[in-house]
Amino acid sequence: MNDLLPGEIEVWQFVESTARTLFGRFGYGEVRTPMVEDTALFVRSVGEETDIVGKEMYTFEDKGGRSLSLRPEGTAPAARAYIEHSVSNQEPVSRWFYMGPMFRYERMKTGRYRQFSQIGAEAYGAKEPAQDAELMDVVVQFLEALGLKDVTLNINSLGDDNCRPAYHAKLVEYLNAHREELCADCQQRLERNPLRVLDCKNEKCQAVAAAGPNVLEFLCEPCRAHFTDLQRKLGVLGIRYVVNHRLVRGLDYYTRTVFEFIASHPALGTASTVGGGGRYDKMMKGLGGPDVPAVGYAMGLDRLVLLLKEGGKTFTQRPDLFIAVADEGSQDEGLALASRLRREGLKVDFDTRGGSLKSQMKRADKSGARFTLVLGEQERTSGQAKLKPMAGGEPVPVALDNVAATVRAQPEAAAPVPAA
Repeated sequence: MNDLLPGEIEVWQFVESTARTLFGRFGYGEVRTPMVEDTALFVRSVGEETDIVGKEMYTFEDKGGRSLSLRPEGTAPAARAYIEHSVSNQEPVSRWFYMGPMFRYERMKTGRYRQFSQIGAEAYGAKEPAQDAELMDVVVQFLEALGLKDVTLNINSLGDDNCRPAYHAKLVEYLNAHREELCADCQQRLERNPLRVLDCKNEKCQAVAAAGPNVLEFLCEPCRAHFTDLQRKLGVLGIRYVVNHRLVRGLDYYTRTVFEFIASHPALGTASTVGGGGRYDKMMKGLGGPDVPAVGYAMGLDRLVLLLKEGGKTFTQRPDLFIAVADEGSQDEGLALASRLRREGLKVDFDTRGGSLKSQMKRADKSGARFTLVLGEQERTSGQAKLKPMAGGEPVPVALDNVAATVRAQPEAAAPVPAA
């Protein structure tokens, strides 16, 4: 688990504000659910045989003897809220997004932590492939807005209750024939949930899965038509994708469409998933709610932030102005001037400790401010001062009652290199 301090938090804020803007354009409203839910919610939705429920959840008993868990993902809590508040009776289609911390006790690796943050979205009430395509379009435009490249969309269909049993039987037959080549965990998964074998990251298990039966060859006609239409709509939107028949995702609730966004970047080591999701048309009814189709996805903020930081972009907003005082008598007026300019919308840095003018100027250099204004007895008496451009150039005369407008009128210069 990590602390986020100034200097780094600005990257997170950029990602979050970009997400809010993009989701707003698509008509998604924000929801916030508790970080703690009844454990049974995740057992029923995510699946008892998944690694998340079986190995990774932070589960505890509260003082009332109830089994509670820190949320390991966001879809099930959102579904619970949708059911609990009878949203389906209020509107036929609902589009939500969320962001916040999740918790899993899993193996540590680059960009993955036991408290991690996700941005996710859920769309309820539409069973059509157009809704799947729209959700993928949200992610594509989000990644573009962040400036992230080399991210590939992988898609697949897992079929439904009509066609998946035949595939399931063929898969079990194939995996049993290769049981000795599977890792110990996958040998157990084979007995309880064979699809999880396809999600294993063990290289030997991946090799076995690669040569196994193709789920797309078992799709019934409605599922095949849904997947075909999805691909056509992605083409209409100009979204490039790869059909990956081994993609299953790590959760039990998916039906038909599943998808992942895979990033190829040295910061993440090998190609790595930065987010994904799929359709879960049976979850609502399975949780005791209405029979409402749904599709959703989630992306890990930790990995997105890591990719953005590796890109070298600066996210910290530098001050517009640093106010230094030349004498002790100007301290109060300097404090008042800083307060007034902040009210007028400028980002102003002011050293409340006072000190020598030399030490304050060093602080101004380090702050990266666009301008420095030195306030002394002469400036207070005349009502006039000078804005010193910290990137170099001639000082700009300014009236103390017109500082904000003068600063805004100056052309934006390259950021100065902060002093060490």
